[in-house]
Parts: sequence; structure tokens; C-alpha cells
Amino acid sequence: MAAERGARRLLSTSSFWLCCLLLLGRRAPGAKAARSGSPPQSPGSSIRTFTPFYFLVEPMDTLSIRGSSVVLNCSAYSEPSPKIEWKKDGTFLNLVSDDRRQLLPDGSLFISNVVHSKHNKPDEGYYQCVATVESLGTIVSRTAKLTVAGLPRFSSQPEHSSVYAGDSAILNCEVNADLVPFVRWELNRQPLLLDGRFLKLPSGTLVISNTTEGDGGLYRCIVESGGPPKYSDEAELKVLTGSEVTSNLVFLKQPSSLVRSIGQSAVLPCVASGLPLPTIRWMKNEEALDTESSERLVLLAGGSLEISDVTEDDAGTYFCVADNGNETVEAQAELTVQAQPEFLKQPTNIYAHESMDIVFECEVTGKPTPTVKWVKNGDMVIPSDYFKIVKEHNLQVLGLVKSDEGFYQCIAENDVGNAQAGAQLIILEHAPATSGPLPSAPRDVVASLVSTRFIKLTWRTPASDPHGDNLTYSVFYTKEGITRERVENTSYPGEMQVTIQNLMPATVYIFRVMAHNKHGSGESSAPLRVETQPEVQLPGPAPNIRAYATSPTSITVTWETPLSGNGEIQNYKLYYMEKGTDKEQDVDVSSHSHTINGLKKYTEYSFRVVAYNKHGPGVSTQDVAFQTLSDVPSAAPQNLSLEVRNSKSIMIHWQPPPLATQNGQITGYKIRYRKASRKSDVTEMLVPGTQLSQLIEGLDRGTEYNFRVAALTVNGTGPATDWLSAETFESDLDETRVPEVPSSLHVRPLVTSIVVSWTPPENQNIVVRGYAIGYGIGSPHAQTIKVDYKQRYYTIENLDPSSHYVITLKAFNNVGEGIPLYESAVTRHHTDTSEVDLFVINAPYTPVPDPTPMMPPVGVQASILSHDTIRITWADNSLPKHQKITDSRYYTVRWKTNIPANTKYKNANATTLSYLVTGLKANTLYEFSVMVTKGRRSSTWSMTAHGTTFELVPTSPPKDVTVVSKEGKPRTIIVNWQPPSEANGKITGYIIYYSTDVNAEIHDWVIEPVVGNRLTHQIQELTLDTPYYFKIQARNSKGMGPMSEAVQFRTPKADSSDKMPNDQASGSAGKGSRLPDLGSDYKTPMSGNNSPHGSPTSPLDSNMLLVIIISVGVITIVVVVIIAVFCTKRTTSHQKKKRAACKSVNGSHKYKGNAKDVKPPDLWIHHERLELKPIDKSPDPNPIMTDTPIPRNSQDITPVDNSMDNNIHQRRNSYRGHESEDSMSTLAGRRGMRPKMMMPFDSQPPQQSIRNTPSTDTMPASSSQTCCTDHQDPEGATSSSYLASSQEEDSGQSLPTAHVRPSHPLKSFAVPSIPPPGPPTYDPTLPSTPLLSQQALNHHIHSMKTASVGTLGRSRPPMPVVVPSAPEVQETTRMLEDSESSYEPDELTKEMAHLEGLMKDLNAITTA
Repeated sequence: MAAERGARRLLSTSSFWLCCLLLLGRRAPGAKAARSGSPPQSPGSSIRTFTPFYFLVEPMDTLSIRGSSVVLNCSAYSEPSPKIEWKKDGTFLNLVSDDRRQLLPDGSLFISNVVHSKHNKPDEGYYQCVATVESLGTIVSRTAKLTVAGLPRFSSQPEHSSVYAGDSAILNCEVNADLVPFVRWELNRQPLLLDGRFLKLPSGTLVISNTTEGDGGLYRCIVESGGPPKYSDEAELKVLTGSEVTSNLVFLKQPSSLVRSIGQSAVLPCVASGLPLPTIRWMKNEEALDTESSERLVLLAGGSLEISDVTEDDAGTYFCVADNGNETVEAQAELTVQAQPEFLKQPTNIYAHESMDIVFECEVTGKPTPTVKWVKNGDMVIPSDYFKIVKEHNLQVLGLVKSDEGFYQCIAENDVGNAQAGAQLIILEHAPATSGPLPSAPRDVVASLVSTRFIKLTWRTPASDPHGDNLTYSVFYTKEGITRERVENTSYPGEMQVTIQNLMPATVYIFRVMAHNKHGSGESSAPLRVETQPEVQLPGPAPNIRAYATSPTSITVTWETPLSGNGEIQNYKLYYMEKGTDKEQDVDVSSHSHTINGLKKYTEYSFRVVAYNKHGPGVSTQDVAFQTLSDVPSAAPQNLSLEVRNSKSIMIHWQPPPLATQNGQITGYKIRYRKASRKSDVTEMLVPGTQLSQLIEGLDRGTEYNFRVAALTVNGTGPATDWLSAETFESDLDETRVPEVPSSLHVRPLVTSIVVSWTPPENQNIVVRGYAIGYGIGSPHAQTIKVDYKQRYYTIENLDPSSHYVITLKAFNNVGEGIPLYESAVTRHHTDTSEVDLFVINAPYTPVPDPTPMMPPVGVQASILSHDTIRITWADNSLPKHQKITDSRYYTVRWKTNIPANTKYKNANATTLSYLVTGLKANTLYEFSVMVTKGRRSSTWSMTAHGTTFELVPTSPPKDVTVVSKEGKPRTIIVNWQPPSEANGKITGYIIYYSTDVNAEIHDWVIEPVVGNRLTHQIQELTLDTPYYFKIQARNSKGMGPMSEAVQFRTPKADSSDKMPNDQASGSAGKGSRLPDLGSDYKTPMSGNNSPHGSPTSPLDSNMLLVIIISVGVITIVVVVIIAVFCTKRTTSHQKKKRAACKSVNGSHKYKGNAKDVKPPDLWIHHERLELKPIDKSPDPNPIMTDTPIPRNSQDITPVDNSMDNNIHQRRNSYRGHESEDSMSTLAGRRGMRPKMMMPFDSQPPQQSIRNTPSTDTMPASSSQTCCTDHQDPEGATSSSYLASSQEEDSGQSLPTAHVRPSHPLKSFAVPSIPPPGPPTYDPTLPSTPLLSQQALNHHIHSMKTASVGTLGRSRPPMPVVVPSAPEVQETTRMLEDSESSYEPDELTKEMAHLEGLMKDLNAITTA
């Protein structure tokens, strides 16, 4: 009963789906075929379902011997049972009359007494099982190869040999591969047991490892293949003693390349002999194989490698390395792994109606790539107009007819084997119409458009349905004389036209149209005969164009003859093009395949074919693309550099080979290094392909090492770089700071060169990695050359004769560059050869002059694209006007940032006039310059361009968050922090989050905003003895950064002394504090009155605060008025005294009203050329020449106390580090406005004193000057503290110092000072650090003036130089009044004479 109910349920379900599908089929008979589902059949009709019909067992490849019996298994399943037949080599076997072959009951084939001889091999061949069910169809099995082992023949036999005990020996016995399983060995005519020391190789050769005296004897091999055994010659093996004898290391058996299928085992033989005894190790693709821990890799006797259960990953190049301590030998072999065909997608069963088009899908994989053929009911499907192979492997059947029904099989085959998969096609009958009127035939069917390959049909509605809005139509068409019809359906109801595509030119087609309504299909129209237009007699596209790579530089393309050749094909033209280019090349081909050689390695190309006949070129095929095979790199890695880290390690850096020479994906790099003294002892190291640096550790101290790097692909190792040397340190030195200044610098000018020599810094405990030499005419910053730390001299070439060069020398390490040392030199006149002749008179050869340098690029521009990207563009004046590069020149772009100041340049090469620099830091100023190189010629670096990357949200939280309790106020805490290390822009504020629950949601924390860049904040009215958690978040113009980690702080417990003031707040609780006990009904006011710093302010507190502010303001105004009156009276009296003093000191000069009557020219030393130029002085100071403070680095200037103004001459120059922002703001208005004189030099760290000028302070002085003569007194008794930076200037710049050697040509600017009568005093309350080490307290520091180079667009701060300058009358009078010391006439006369000499020196420099 249950079975009956199940059958009824299946019948009802099937009937439902049949009704639905057939109803749809009536509307559109050409609808898509149904796949693998219930048959679309109407109720009441017989049910046709897919019948299971498949093979249970298929025959397998078999090896047999002559005279034996063989069974080829085959079994198929079907209801009813199928009939089994066998084919051999494609022909059915007649098993009825065959006495040696018979069919077993299960369908297997039994062959008895296999026959095999040299000229008669009736049983060897390919067998296929064929199963047939009369009412269904036929299926065929995979083909199986029966191989019969031939007659035994030896290709090599064992020979007499001798071997030392412990060494390995081999005895050859090679037969064809079919007989290897039948080979065995005998020792002294007794069967030889193959244990761990004895190995029979796949070729039949015997390997004996670790021989002993008992292994000696007579050996022979025997082949037993069914007939009488075949014996080889006997060979005697002698085992010798005397292992003290040495012998060369040689291979007795080398590995040979072999091919294996997935799942098989592979044996790579490798046997070496030599004394001392060698050890064998294996490598694959440059990687060592671990044969001890691997389960699939086994080291056999003698060193041979066995790989069991081979997979695709095992394919590659294997290296056998034999080493006995004295020498090493190496052999290699290639293992190729193949795979049998496997189906990724199998054909599926299909229901369809006549005239429909169907596609059987079949997708296979395998190695080599399988070929696919289709079989219908056991017969090969031949492609035609109606049976087509589409998308490589799919079978398309057009215009189905009843005879197409049956079983279709997809058979895939390659060199390894074959496989088959099948599906069934059932052709359904059109269901009878339901009750209701059917449409009559469509009227007036005409071909409205006839072309060569398509026809457009139109018609009118049937007479039975004049409106025809709900009618659909099917157009049936076929070639004249062909019974197979195809169908094309309209797209929507009511449409009365169809375009039939893909027709053949000059061919007659028969068309008929049928209408459908909801009841079924109507009458067919009368047949319409239409002939397509003839086509121009040109060939069509060549079908089945395919491409495959044959080597890293060649690709073979194949195709077939065009289906529409329109005459004889004369030749083909094969077009190919490299991917990414627009240059297509072509080659004439007369056959159906061609191999293109000379292609780029590991590069993708596209191909197409055009057929030619006598009328010309035909239709081109579609493009097919394929990539050449990879190969070993053809170039070495680039930019190899070494960096000595310490006494035992060296860091090695490199860049990949040029992209065009990589020839594949770089899988790794091989690093080889050795001691320079032992070049044979080389150490190898492999690193992944993504790694471009490696730290080599464990080196010896003070030892020179050589390094080289080679790139690897899957194909092997490419060429290595040249050996590069580096020497480890003798001891571990300090590299936490920059090197000190070199201890000496000497220059020797020649005509076009300057020889520079130097000695290293005196402090030898700091790492020096090299020296940077800067030089240029008038400025040392035009060119920079870096040399090795071991070098002590350098010749600067290609200089201009008779030119004044300034030279600077700095030692550097990884932290940065140290303090520079300056020198200057004038190259000799071009006729002065006194020095040059000494170098050439005995020269053994004439040196080839260096090529003329190229012009540097111009117009360098930096375009900001994002927070980490800047595009650099430039122009090249050595190119034509259109700026098109036609030669092999390239450009080098370098860039760096000055924050920190010791940042190194980064470089990149470009072959166009622009370069995209990526990976930059946000909100950072970068400088860029470009040089051009062509062959051996290179230009100097171009003018620099600057660009600041865009801001980015902070990417790190504020640092060093600390919380402390405020003294005397336990309910008030102070939060301190430091800015984020990666602010990525100007910090505009912070947000402090605090809570008593660290796990609370962030929106439940109390928020305290902090505006600006303050780094401290007070939070008041917290609850006593309570743990709080604090987090801080920074923000800039781009948004909020990440929050810091939570910091815990517990407020202190209250004591009697401080509890009352804090606890008696006027009813208002601050954020984060506990509310006072005001009862359960008390509610916190909605409008908080918190102060900006988080402290609550009651109404009473607000009134008190207002009274205090007003009181302080009134008192301040009164004090200012009193001080102003007092100062005015004092100034009037002092001016009178000062005028009298001026007259007494220099009676020859009369002042009549102001200083304009005596206005000597100021002197300006040009920062590039050291030229002296007069500058007019106007009453309104030029903003370019006003006092501008020199930029500071990490040191700030000590602020000057206002109370010391009247005794300003008693103070010394001083400076102080890490000034606060508030203290700096008090100095903003204290800048002098007098024009100053400057001489630029590099900014230097201020902790070093000026060398060789112990009595001269290089700190700039204030605006105060000495008496009102026509020169400035260089020994003025006053010395001002250095003026502070204005608020708009960056407080993070550096204070300059200059190192002046005694031989400096500008040494006359260092004016010695005259000691004052009394010792100077200074304010002890100000912490001061003297810039110069003072020899005694009675030495005054000179007043000096500077003008900022920054206002002239220069980045270098000036070096202050003392020069004469005429002061203003009022200023001079004030200086006289402030001065408490006077000079005798003799002293002034001596000073005047000294200054006259100074003026002569200045005039000499101007003239030069």
C-alpha cells in the first residue's frame, strides 16, 4: 500500500509539472529545453522519464606477458539489462567465433593465452566496452590499453667493478620499461634479498650502498616474462679495504627527468662515489628537502629520492648535491606531473521538443589539457551546420528532430588517460490542444529584408483573430532539401516580425509561421521560399583558433580552415600584439599553425588570424590571448646596499630586478656572503620574494664581508649582483646621536678641481657611516657628495677656473648629519699649470676626460594629490620643443623632508617627465629635485620644489597621559599629556573622557573639551576616594583621532583641613562628581553652569570673580601711568647727558637734529656670492631687513626680564631649552627694527661652541649700540639677551652657530673685545646656559646684528658678523645714558685704527 501511495504521489506531482511545462510549450514551442527534471508531459499521456543507464565498472590499462590470461572488466547498469559488446582499436570484436576471447556473464572480456611476437601482436591494443539498450540507446566506456611485455632484451648488462668498503656501487641491468616488474637479481646464483642497502631502480639497475666485504661476489639479473628466463652476463664485484686513500667525488648514477601521473610514485636516482665518503642531500627549486620528517619523501639506498603519491605540487627541478668535505658536485632533474582528465561539469539530461536548439555542457581539466569529442549512441558526432562544438567543449544541436533522441557522451582524453560522462536527450511530442478555438494561419508572410546572412520576416494576424494581441508566433525554417527544421520565437505577444540570423549566403531557405494562443498551436502558414544574397567571395573567420606557450619566448597558434572559404585559401595572416601596447605585428603563414619566436618572457600576447583568397582578406577571428612561460630572471636585483649595524651584524638592502627582466613572479632571493679573506667559504640564505632586506647576524668583529643577491622564480635563479663589501665594527659604537664635527679639514685648489682631505671626529665612540661633502660657488649647498666612512680624501672635479668655492664637510650616521666644518678655496687660473704638471709629466697613460655634464631639468613642480601622494613634473631643455623622449635617457627623482633634519634622501627612476611619489607622511613638507642621466652623462640636481601633503586625521592617540592631584585641592585633578606622535596636521583641540566605570559605553563617559593645543587641563569637584578613568582624543581639521588607553587615578581621601572648602560648594556638582545628599527628590538642573575647565561656578563666585577682575584692571592702569611719567622725565634728562658725551668723544662730528646727516652705507654680504653691496637706509625700516630672530631647533632663548632694561649692558647672552609657549609670548614685542648685517651658514645644534674664536660670541645682539660716531663700537659695554621669536614664527627651528677655522678668508670679521672696567652681572633668577665657554667673567660679549635670510626666501639662518653701522641719534643718546663706562681718547684712537683695518679687509673682499 505504501508503495502504491508513493507511486500515485509521484504520478500526481509529475502530471502537475507536465501540465505547466507543456502549457508553456504550446505558447512557445521553441522555449528552452528542460534539464534533468520531470518530463513536461500532459495529463493522460504516457510518462517518459530518464532511464538510469551507466557503467558500474570500466576497463583499465593492463600489462600482460606472453602466454598469460587477461581479464578486462566491464559492467553496466540499466533496466532492462544492456547488451555488452567490445571494440578493439575502434572495431567490434566477433566473440562468437573467437576461441581465445570470450564474454563473461558480467560483461567483462576474457583473453586466454595472450599471443605476442615480433610480427604478430593480435591481442595488444585499445579496448572499449559498448553497452546497448534497444529502446534507449548506446553508451561506450573509456578506452583501456592492453600492453604485452615484449621479448627480454638487455640494453645494458652488469660489468666487473671494485669498490672500497663503505662506498656505493651500481650494477647495470637495463631493460625496456614493460619488463622492469619482471627483473630480479642473483648473487652467486642465489636470489638476492633487496633490503635497506640494496635497491633496484625503475630501470632495473642494482644499487648497493655502504658496501661490506660480504657484498663481494658474482651478480647477474634475470628477466622472467612468461617464457624461459633470460639471464644477463655475470659481473664480479670486489670490495677493497684501505679507506685512507682519497678519490675524486663522482656521480655513479645521476637523476634524469621523468614524467609521472598524480598518485604514482617517482624515484629520482642519485648515487655518488668518492673518499672521504660523500653525503647526499636533495633540494627542490633552491629549497632544501626534509626527507627525515616527511612521510612521502624517502631517501633510498645510495641517496636516491623516492616520492610517493605524487601531487601537482611535487613538479619542479630537483637538485642532488653530493658533498664529502673536500668538494661538492651537483646534478639536477625535472619532475613533470601529469593528471588524468577530470570533469568539472558533466552533461545533464535534457527534455526538448522538435525544432528546438539545445546545448550539452561539458567542462574538463587535466594535464596536459585534454581533447574532447562527443559520441551519440556510441557513434562519433561529426560537427556540421546542426551539430556544433561551442565554447571549446560544449555540444550544440540545432533544430532537433526525433532521431536526435538518445544518449550523448563527452569523452575527454590526454596522454595520461581518458574519461567519459553522458546524458540522455528525450524528444517530447507536442501535446494535443485543449478545448477551445485555435488560431488560423498567419497571413501575408513576406521577407521584408533579405541580406547575405540574415532575413527579416513580417506577417499579419490570422483571420480568426484580427486583433492578435494575445498571440505568439513561431517561425520554422530550414534549408531547401533538408528535413531538419529550426524555430525562432517572437519576443512578446502581438509581435509580428522576426529576424533570422546566422544564415548562409546564396542559400535557399523555406519559412513557415505558426500562431499560438492559450489553447494551443494553430495552423501553419504556406511555405515561403527565400534565397539569401550572395556574399563577396571572401573567406570567413578561421574556426577553433587556439594558442599555447611552447617556451618562455615562443607561442604556437593553431586554427582550422574557414567553413566559408569562398574559393581556395591562398594563405593566412597571423596578427599578434603584446598586451598593453598598440603596436600589432603580423606574419604570413601558409599552414594551419605557426610558432612565433622572440617574444618577451612571461608576457601576455593576443592573436588573431585572417584568411586570404584570390579576392583578398576575409573576416578576422576573435582575439585569443596567451602568456609566454616564465623563466629565470635575466637581470640581477638593483640598488644593493649594505649597512653595518654593529660589530656582529650587517643589514643588506636591495630592490627587485627591472620589471622587464623578472621573467615571472619573483618567488625569493638568494643571498650569498663570505669573508673577504676566505672567498671559497660561501654562506647562502633564501628569503621570500616580498622581502627586500635582510639582517645578517653572527658575524665576526672587525671583519670585511662580501655580499651578493640573486632573484629566483619557479624556473630557477637569475644572475647575481656584483660582490659588495662591508666591514663590521671592531666594537659596538654609539649611534643614538649624530657624529661630532670632523677634527680637521684641508683643501688644495687646482685649476678645475679641489682636493679635499680631512680627519675623523675626535670622539671615536660614535658611529660614523660616511662623510657628506658640499660645495658650490659662494655657497656650499649647490652639490653634495657622500663618501664611505673609511675615506679620508676626495677630489672635486669639473670645477670652473678662477672661481671662489665654499666647501663644507659633515660626518653622518643613521641618526643624521653632524656639525659641518667649513673651508673656502679659489681655483687656479686656467693658465696656471704648475701644480697640474706634477701629476701628468710621468703619467703612464692619458686619462679620458669625463663627458660634459647634461643640463639639469627645469620647471620642477610638485602637485599635491592626497595626504600621501605628490606628483612631480618637470621639463628638459635638452629635449626638442615637443618634449618627446626618443633616446635612452632616464630621470632620477629624489625627495626628503626636513623633519627630522637628518632624514635621508629617497630616490626613484623615471623615463617620463613626471613621477608619482607615494607613501609620504601626511601634513609634511617635502623637497624634491630631479637629475637626468643619459649613458655616462648625468646632470646636476635641479632646483628644488616643495610641497606639503594634505592633512589626515590623527592616526595615534595622545601620549604620556598622566593624572595628578592638585595640591591643597583633593577634589581637583590635573590631566597632562603630550601630542600624538602621528598628528598628521595641526592639532586644534582635545577631548578628555572620564568615568568611574572603565567598561561603560563611551557615550556614557563625561566629556571635557580642550580648545587649541594646550597639554594640561584641570577637572574640579570630583568625588573623594574614588577611582576615575581618563582617555584623551586629539582632533585636527580632518577629524578625530584614536583614543588613548584608559589611565586610572584614585582621588585622595579627605582630611579635616581641606574637606570643608570643597564640600561646601553652593549646591552645584561638577561633572563626574557625586551629588550632595539633598534628598531623593532632588534633580540636577538641566542647564549646567560648568566653567570651561570643568569647574562649577556659583552666582556668588561669579560676582566675586567680576570684582577681582575690575580691581586688578584699575590697579594695573594706575601703575602703568606712574611708570610712564617717571620714564618720560628720566629720558629727557638722559638725552642731555648723552649729547654732551657725544661731543666730548668725537668733536669733529656735529649732529644737527638727527642721524640722517651722518648716514654711512650699510654693508650686506650676499649669502650666495659673499658680495658686499650698499643698501640704502630709510626712516621706515624695510621689512626684508628688519631684525628677525634666527630659527631655533630644540633650544629656545631665555626671556629677558623687563625690570632689567635699565641695566641691559650688564647681562650676558644666554639661551634655554624647552621654553613654554606662554613664556615665549612675552618676548614677541621685543624685536629690534634696525637694519643688520648677516653672513649665512648652516643651522647647527647650539650645544657646540665656536671653534678658534673663544672671545667672539656669535649670538645676535639687541638693538643697542655705542656712541654716535660713524662706526659701531665693536667693544660696546652692553650685551643684550637674544631676542625671542615672534608669535607668527615657528618655535621649532634651530639656533645657528658657525665653525670658523683660523685660515678662513673671512677671519677679519671676528673682532676682539676690550674688557670692561668691572665684571658684568646677570640675573640669577633666570636659568641660563652660556652659548660659549667663557674664559673669565671679565670678558664682555660683543653686540651683533643679523638680518633674517628667511625673509628673502632662504631656508638657511644667517651667521652674525660684526660690522660698522651708524646708529640713530635717539638710540645713540639712550645708549650713552645707559652706559656706565667711558673710554679714554687713546683707547678710542686704537679702536678707530683697528676698524680702519677692518674696512680695508671688507673692501678687498668686495673687489675680489
